[in-house]
Amino acid sequence: MNFSHSCYFINCKQSILNSKFRMFTGLIETTCKVKSARAGVGGMQLTIDLGKLAEETKIGDSIAINGACLTVAKLQGNLAGFDVSGETLAKSTLGQLKPASPVNVELAIRANGRLGGHIVQGHVDGVATIKAIKRTSQFADITFTVSPELLDQLVVKGAVAVDGISLTIANMNQTSFSAAVIPKTLEKTTLGTAKIGDKVNIEIDIITKTVKKQLEKILPTGEKLTLEKLKELGF
Repeated sequence: MNFSHSCYFINCKQSILNSKFRMFTGLIETTCKVKSARAGVGGMQLTIDLGKLAEETKIGDSIAINGACLTVAKLQGNLAGFDVSGETLAKSTLGQLKPASPVNVELAIRANGRLGGHIVQGHVDGVATIKAIKRTSQFADITFTVSPELLDQLVVKGAVAVDGISLTIANMNQTSFSAAVIPKTLEKTTLGTAKIGDKVNIEIDIITKTVKKQLEKILPTGEKLTLEKLKELGF
């Protein structure tokens, strides 16, 4: 990769980090239970029992619920209320939540916090279906079926957020991707009780999306981005 291309990637990453959005890491703090989920005109009112996390929460805070960034609209004791837009319901699984449903919860990262997972915006790109779960001792290899549009933006060894959980893609084929899930993640998140056929929220890594989009702009119209084409361009 030549110097100009190296600078290009550095500038891409810096612009992402400097952009103004609530950021998460994909490291789930705890699972919480849905208290109520009421459908309304054009959206839904969702109430979550945050437990001890309520002590660190105030109205207006951003919280990732199963990977979707929501704003705390009401707070009464441990109960946090969220207004979920129609767009979020259309793109995610939040509309399927019912009272007592477990959800993955992560508070927005503090400015001086450590980025232990990867950059997660809480902007769900779409939904995947769990195709297979292979357990080996305390570990699990989970395969997810996803649309071609989303699959085209994933890369092996790259990051992806599944229901807000930062995972590394282990393998891919024409219709699905798989990830190896460690015991701690199975213990602390909803993936520990997941079943074949379950729907999960997917967020593509923002750095992968940004780089892919920018690189495609320099390709001739209609030409796909491939490893051979990158080598041809000097990357």
